[in-house]
Amino acid sequence: MSTTPNQAASDLGTVEALKRVKTAETEWEAKVKAARAHRDATVRRLHDEAEAAVRAAQAAVEQARTDAVKAARTAADQEADAIRADGDQAAAAAGRPDPKGLAAKRGAILAAVLGEFGSD
Repeated sequence: MSTTPNQAASDLGTVEALKRVKTAETEWEAKVKAARAHRDATVRRLHDEAEAAVRAAQAAVEQARTDAVKAARTAADQEADAIRADGDQAAAAAGRPDPKGLAAKRGAILAAVLGEFGSD
């Protein structure tokens, strides 16, 4: 079988076309691989950023809770000091002679000082 010049040129054109297709295929495979790597890196970065944001929010909430507990403790201590001072004044008044009939008002004084505790 002999090959004609047109058939040889046709075969050469087919080989060149196949080479171009293979080159294009290789280029696109490389682009897809790069896009996947970029996607994976982006997902990892976003995941890390989200975890960092959650940790920061948890720390802020914990700090706010600690601050609220400290404020409540301070307010409770101040209220206890005020109650103690009122009690000390009432005790001091009870130890003195009763010029104004404070003994008769003892129940009213105790109700006024301790009344907040009975309202729960």
